[in-house]
Amino acid sequence: MSKLMTPNRAYLLRAFYEWIIDNECTPYVIINANYPGTAIPHEYAHEGRIVLDISPLAVKSLNISNEYLEFNARFNGASRLISAPIAAVMAIYAQENGHGTVFNDDAQFPSTTSTAEQETKPVPEKKRPALKIVK
Repeated sequence: MSKLMTPNRAYLLRAFYEWIIDNECTPYVIINANYPGTAIPHEYAHEGRIVLDISPLAVKSLNISNEYLEFNARFNGASRLISAPIAAVMAIYAQENGHGTVFNDDAQFPSTTSTAEQETKPVPEKKRPALKIVK
C-alpha cells in the first residue's frame, strides 16, 4: 500500500522560484483568476488568467506556504494584497526565456518544458516496436 503524501505543488513552486532568482531572471506566475478563494485585481485578468511578476523588486512580503501564494504589489500606484490558493497557480516561469513549469490540474508532476516549447513541440508518431538480433 502506498502512503498518501501532501501535494507537491507548493514545494515545486518554491523551488522553481529560487532557481529562477538564482539565475538572475524574473519569476512570473500564471494564476487561475476564477479559482475559489483567489484575491487578485480582476481588472487585469484576461481569459480567466492573470500573469504576475513576483520578483523581489516587484512585490513585498512574498509568502509561498503550502496553502497560499501571498504578497503585496502595486497596481496603478495602489498597494494590493494578492492571495491565491496554491492550487490556483497554473505555472511559474522566467520572463527572460520562458523556462519554468506548468502545473497540470490532475497530476502530481509538472511539465518542465518551457511554454514556447510546449506550444510548438510536434507530437511524435507512434512506431511499432522492433526487435533486432544481436550476434
